[in-house]
Amino acid sequence: KSKEAEIKRINKELGYLFISVLVNSNTSRNPTFMGLALHCIANVGSREMAEAFAGEIPKILVAGDTMDSVKQSAALCLLRLYRTSPDLVPMGDWTSRVVHLLNDQHLGVVTAATSLITTLAQKNPDEFKTSVSLAVSRLSRIVTSASTDLQDYTYYFVPAPWLSVKLLRLLQCYPPPDPSARGRLTECLETILNKAQEPPKSKKVQHSNAKNAVLFEAISLIIHHDSEPNLLVRACNQLGQFLQHRETNLRYLALESMCTLASSEFSHEAVKTHIETVINALKTERDVSVRQRAVDLLYAMCDRSNAQQIVAEMLNYLETADYSIREEIVLKVAILAEKYAVDYTWYVDTILNLIRIAGDYVSEEVWYRVIQIVINRDDVQGYAAKTVFEALQAPACHENLVKVGGYILGEFGNLIAGDPRSSPLIQFNLLHSKFHLCSVPTRALLLSTYIKFVNLFPEIKTTIQDVLRSDSQLKNADVELQQRAVEYLRLSTIASTDILATVLEEMPPFPERESSILAKLKKKKGPNTVTDLEETKKERNSDMNGSTEATLVNASTASTPSPSADLLGLGAAPVTNSFPPPSSSGSLLVDVFSDTSANPASLAPGSEDNFARFVCKNNGVLFENQLLQIGLKSEFRQNLGRMFIFYGNKTSTQFLNFSPTLICHWTKVFTMFDPTVEGGAQVQQIVNIECISDFMEAPVLNIQFRYGGALQNVSVKLPITLNKFFQPTEMGSQDFFQRWKQLSSPQQEMQNIFKANHPLDTEITKAKIIGFGTALLEDVDPNPANFVGAGIIHTKSSQIGCLMRLEPNLQAQMYRLTLRTSKETVSRRLCELLSEQF
Repeated sequence: KSKEAEIKRINKELGYLFISVLVNSNTSRNPTFMGLALHCIANVGSREMAEAFAGEIPKILVAGDTMDSVKQSAALCLLRLYRTSPDLVPMGDWTSRVVHLLNDQHLGVVTAATSLITTLAQKNPDEFKTSVSLAVSRLSRIVTSASTDLQDYTYYFVPAPWLSVKLLRLLQCYPPPDPSARGRLTECLETILNKAQEPPKSKKVQHSNAKNAVLFEAISLIIHHDSEPNLLVRACNQLGQFLQHRETNLRYLALESMCTLASSEFSHEAVKTHIETVINALKTERDVSVRQRAVDLLYAMCDRSNAQQIVAEMLNYLETADYSIREEIVLKVAILAEKYAVDYTWYVDTILNLIRIAGDYVSEEVWYRVIQIVINRDDVQGYAAKTVFEALQAPACHENLVKVGGYILGEFGNLIAGDPRSSPLIQFNLLHSKFHLCSVPTRALLLSTYIKFVNLFPEIKTTIQDVLRSDSQLKNADVELQQRAVEYLRLSTIASTDILATVLEEMPPFPERESSILAKLKKKKGPNTVTDLEETKKERNSDMNGSTEATLVNASTASTPSPSADLLGLGAAPVTNSFPPPSSSGSLLVDVFSDTSANPASLAPGSEDNFARFVCKNNGVLFENQLLQIGLKSEFRQNLGRMFIFYGNKTSTQFLNFSPTLICHWTKVFTMFDPTVEGGAQVQQIVNIECISDFMEAPVLNIQFRYGGALQNVSVKLPITLNKFFQPTEMGSQDFFQRWKQLSSPQQEMQNIFKANHPLDTEITKAKIIGFGTALLEDVDPNPANFVGAGIIHTKSSQIGCLMRLEPNLQAQMYRLTLRTSKETVSRRLCELLSEQF
């Protein structure tokens, strides 16, 4: 086996040597040999290949005497290596020269170079920003040329469609160009839209596919720039023609693109003109994916003027909708009904109709929300009580309707009790007739309604007590039902009228917070969907009709006038309008076990150094690059903490689908966030933290967003370390050394002798020890040059005492750090963290 391994190693080295000779040989510039070597490197595409040749291939690519075919192969080979090992491809002088390949006479070279530049520009936009004007110039020459001018690259009468698409995608990596290039680009896009109106030059499907590929990419660029009203409206009208096209794929793509157009203030009205066509597609389309896109577009184009029509059509479609999309439709109907309800009686009718049609798909978030709104609005409470009472009289009604009816009648049944048809006894009998058909949680809710009736309607107190006193309740096998029956019966028996009125008074208004229905829809659709994009834009630009999303955005976002403004906001008053999530819904909890964060980006360069600086401080800039700045302000007390994270957009362009995700296993994190960050603005995220038990690893903050059409991915360690949960403890010399001796077993002590990384300064050392979290104990150690400290780490499950002793050696410029705690893992972790500070 060892002999075979040796033979493989020798063969591998010979292969590398042979390829290296072909690539680097100045005596043989044979394009066949160089092409063979480059193809071999690209086909293997391993990290070893990148380490060996990533520095040489750019030289071949920009060399003046390189043949066109070799340049083409070199560009694609470098692209392959960059995708495999981006950290091994060095950015240098060649980057400014490779941009000029967009002007090359050979379109094959231009096509390969465009693919390379587009990929590189997504992570290094500033390095390749000069490519914008060159890409516009080349695109202009292509779209204005006749098909005979580019014979070798004309595909079924469409000149260079692949290169056109690649150039349009490259331009989506950047904001709109400067005025000199913008006019030319606008002309190009208008020409593409004009050509789409021309009669086809061929009946072959290849011709229409190539022509439409360029058209849809041009529309994507128009949507991305979102700055030319005329182009946006023209794009919308062009897509509207595709809505009735015989090709299913074109109809799907048209609906998908129009969803994004609906979020633009310039084209929203133009999209609305196609509402009847979209409704017809919802009713007649045979493909479920096209019907789903039609639902998405109706949701996106909805506003106050057409909300009732769209909601009615969605409810009609819901009765026959595919099971796979029913839950999503239910969520969208609930959101639209709440957002655009001018008359909240219509809202109540809509939600009850929703429960009637698709009760199995109405999640808890939906019926929680209708109860919150009814409780918060006095003008609709009587109507809601009357409507649910009538709905409950149906022979068969869904259990969710029983829940809503039980809750609303328990709070506001007195508002309809004056009508003999809905007297207190009739209300009680109606609800109790559903009792035996319901699940345990619903029965528990109904028992709470019954005790509320005792307070609202004393005349039926005896009837309710008889129910509570029955064996089926007092001896129920379910402990929750049994406990409620016993306690409610006792409460109704011994409590006076005044006490009952106080204990069972009407629920107070709920605090305004983000709709948990909207949060669930975003979680279901994912952070990078069109629906998410249009939702955030419309929330920002339109009146919310008193809905809670606007309140949330104002509470969690603070704009600054320029990128250079104070991103930390250290001089500003802290934001206090942060609302905790409702205890009844988990949809606002960050899912720390979610698959969406399974593959975060590797930690950003330099973030480890910044992380170490935060071990002994709580405020400052955690991360900064050319696009984004992340600042922190945090405070901790015992096992609880609160962290304010400030995200600053340093560019003049929006960040879209901005999605910060915390990856950890030991904290409880509550977060609410607006996924759009305006250019030159700052947004704030509040993270509440609870330390459950001692831990070793800090959580990772992964931020994903779209800038200039490209997905950006940044990961940094969040400085939540074990020492943050210290409470300093003062003690005298005798107590300190007595406790020190008690913690003398080898498992309890951790010691580290290390070289000082900074000059030994007494005041700085004291400040770092205090910043670490322990109390700095003066006059305790017999050697006055030594530093000692004491503290207790608080977790939810335990408290861990800690003693620290730091002995500096000025002559040797070294330290000896000794830590003793009752837990070995804690001693080790604290020793690691503190050693890095000196």
